[in-house]
Amino acid sequence: MEHRTIFTAREISEMAIAIALSTVLSFIKVFQMPQGGSITAGSMIPIIYLALRNRPKVALTGSILYGIVQFMVEPFFVHPAQFILDYPLAFGALGIATFMKKYPFIGAGIGVSLRFICHFLSGFIFFGMYAPEGINPIYYSAIYNGSYLIPELVVTAIFIYILSKKKLIDAFK
Repeated sequence: MEHRTIFTAREISEMAIAIALSTVLSFIKVFQMPQGGSITAGSMIPIIYLALRNRPKVALTGSILYGIVQFMVEPFFVHPAQFILDYPLAFGALGIATFMKKYPFIGAGIGVSLRFICHFLSGFIFFGMYAPEGINPIYYSAIYNGSYLIPELVVTAIFIYILSKKKLIDAFK
């Protein structure tokens, strides 16, 4: 009887390395938002890189696991749906870049944009009460989450662009 594994040793190693690097980079904060979220030293780059190098199962599993690790490092939980939106779904969305391997820059942009949508939904559904008086919680959530995710997207996109132009995404396959 043939034994098939879900992931190869190389895939497990790459997931572990990407999650570890992203976690370490997430501790290097350029700016921290008061209710969560921060501009980091490119913490999404290793996860996007993982997604661009691997098959969808590896990319999505690695990025979802990264979201769970982020919760374990800085747990913030008010409701089960908020947990799902802010951690496994938001960070798991980064793995969507795996479907845009021919266009890594666009794949990174889509992944980060989907992450923004998850945090945006969580923001106005669960944290709308933090909006200053007179400001619509939908606008507040968009501005709040965009204020740290747009700079993160710029940093990530620049590095992914450089990695793809230098042909380093597929260099070690």
